[in-house]
Amino acid sequence: MEYRHAAIPAVAGGLMLTLLLWWAGASADALDLDGAAGALGIETANALRSWLNPWAYDPQPGASVAVTADGASYVALHDTAMQIRFVAVFLFYAAGALLLVRRLPAERGRAWQALLALWAWGVVAGTLAVTVSAPWMIASGGRGSYRFLPQLAALASTGRTVLVPLALAASVWTVFVTRLALKNAEPQPRGNVPARTAVVAATIGTAVVAVSVVVLSYQANAARIQTTFTGGGFLSEPGDLLRQWLLLGAWSGPSGVGLWDWLLVRFGDVLLLAVVWCALRWLPGMLTRVSVPAMAVCTVCAIVLGSLVRHLWRVMVVDGGTTSWHLLQAASGLGDGTSAAVLWGTLAGVTATVVLRVTGRGAEEPAPAATDGAGSGG
Repeated sequence: MEYRHAAIPAVAGGLMLTLLLWWAGASADALDLDGAAGALGIETANALRSWLNPWAYDPQPGASVAVTADGASYVALHDTAMQIRFVAVFLFYAAGALLLVRRLPAERGRAWQALLALWAWGVVAGTLAVTVSAPWMIASGGRGSYRFLPQLAALASTGRTVLVPLALAASVWTVFVTRLALKNAEPQPRGNVPARTAVVAATIGTAVVAVSVVVLSYQANAARIQTTFTGGGFLSEPGDLLRQWLLLGAWSGPSGVGLWDWLLVRFGDVLLLAVVWCALRWLPGMLTRVSVPAMAVCTVCAIVLGSLVRHLWRVMVVDGGTTSWHLLQAASGLGDGTSAAVLWGTLAGVTATVVLRVTGRGAEEPAPAATDGAGSGG
């Protein structure tokens, strides 16, 4: 699929996600109306407010916008931060969707895969947009030089809950526009990779992700990451930010809980790694062309989807709560681990691509020799 054709659904999806997030942020004002807390409940209203406020263009009551003699300047900084946030959402989503639509077109046999990848990428795009705009948001609070990195980590982790359903809606719209663009097009080619080569690449790529899930996320190692790197001055206390970008989970030994309960929780990590392995195993045969950017972006999306599967497993099987409080707590955890998914997905995707090319070249080398031998015998 040519870039000029793939750009139409990518831009359409980016506009849809941006408008949906703007609408969600504008809806935060309704939670301050008289009777909103009574109708929804105080806990529900507070939870919705925390989900929507990161996307509210106007500063909300209680927002950390400095009130000083230069208050207008700080409000302007807040407005600038939100402008950067919405523009970044559009640009990040459109750029990733352009690559996904071109390499993983939503045609017959690949529509569901494309939908899931675009859904996950919408969550990634929103997370990156919040992270990019966070320095301006911190400055609007009038204390940008105080514990900058902890503030950056705290702000970068907000706004993800509402991203999950809205990114799904944007991905459905993107796939719909893609199907219209491909209505009269010929079926797109598929990669031809030997099964053994794909299995080896998937296994090594998954092992890269397991470094975070199994090794770095262990409680003792996570504590070292938190405390070992102290930094200094403006870049002091980087522990929270490092954990956010390096850890895809958190676990410890079964002390204090039953072995069966511990295994149930750990099975969520197994599900995450299984999703990543299956994605890396199938991607070479799904993509129109196996390239480093396509494999990296798709692996990032696979980790985000695996994190959602793990979260749903823990909510439905491990916790098993059905009260409104449990549901609110469960929804608040949606999108966790997205920042680390960007780092480890990129590393795993690049690694898997290198393995595919090296092992694929090794499998193809004997073929010319056999052909030459046959020619000399003739």
